[in-house]
Amino acid sequence: MQVTMTVNGTEYTREIEGRMLLVHFLRDVLGLTGTHWGCDTSNCGVCVVWLDGEPVKSCTVLAAMAGGHEVRTVEGLANGAELDPIQEGFRQCHGLQCGFCTPGMLMTCRALLDKNPDPTEGEIREAISGQICRCTGYSSIIRSVRWAAVHEASAVATEEAVRA
Repeated sequence: MQVTMTVNGTEYTREIEGRMLLVHFLRDVLGLTGTHWGCDTSNCGVCVVWLDGEPVKSCTVLAAMAGGHEVRTVEGLANGAELDPIQEGFRQCHGLQCGFCTPGMLMTCRALLDKNPDPTEGEIREAISGQICRCTGYSSIIRSVRWAAVHEASAVATEEAVRA
């Protein structure tokens, strides 16, 4: 069957098997290997991407179901060479170790900050509760999200001051 979807702002049309999962479409068909494939049971969260602006575990979505929709992957976070604040936060606060869970964490945390620009530690923990990290113990991830929140707020305040 043929599927057409927009991924990171670019429209793609490809011939696929009807049972192909979105994670495999992204990785194997489009070559976007930033989205990781972990447990295939929706338990680990390493495969999180956005579907029409909402985080989804791409191992539970058929590629055909994403047809006609907007998909955003970790490759779509940065603005050219400029890292998204959540990416910079993970870099500054060592929010990753092995990096396997990082793409899914980044996508989930970016969605959190878009909805709640100043989340508490508890809200961050709740947001990432559907994801498993076996390396960091989550403390550095929480610090990374808080770093991004503070720096985004500072950038907004500076931008508003410039306009005034």
